[in-house]
Amino acid sequence: MTIDIRRLTGADLKYALDDLAGLRISVFRAWPYLYDGTRAYEARYLSRYAETEGAVIVGAFDGKKLVGAATGAPLGDELESFRAPLEARGYDLSKIFYLAESVLDPAYRGRGIGHRFFDEREAHARSLGFTEAMFCAVIRPQDHPLKPKDYAPLDPFWRKRGYEKLNGVIVTFPWLDVGETEETEKPMQVWHRTL
Repeated sequence: MTIDIRRLTGADLKYALDDLAGLRISVFRAWPYLYDGTRAYEARYLSRYAETEGAVIVGAFDGKKLVGAATGAPLGDELESFRAPLEARGYDLSKIFYLAESVLDPAYRGRGIGHRFFDEREAHARSLGFTEAMFCAVIRPQDHPLKPKDYAPLDPFWRKRGYEKLNGVIVTFPWLDVGETEETEKPMQVWHRTL
């Protein structure tokens, strides 16, 4: 079956938030996120997309089922933890579009959907006048006991798309890891490119 990929904004975006929450909980449970999410947390976290002008969800649909999604919003409207490290280094936040989560049911990987997620979010950002894009990638210790032996980082994929690490620019954000009882701050590397 053909996967339908489309940008969701406004009412369509709001309608997709619950399905996105379910995807985040299931996909981010795996390495490197190891996220032990709940619907209540997701409802709070994702509600900002419904309230942010310029926000987008790029949805991948198998029929009516949302099997993947990638989000984005103007960086200036994002959470302070994502804005502050770039602001401190003199970046003009009004030019940067933040590419947030990208989640895809493992059964649908290897079909070029990840490229489409970037293509659609970048096109949306350019249509709004943004000239730069950034995202964050989770940093885990190389010797972490839950790291799969066959794990391959996505760095080559991101570099092929024109993104580079901003050396020394690290964002931290708290979440509950699988097997833990309290949220802890997780470091994330900032990647950036000119659109």
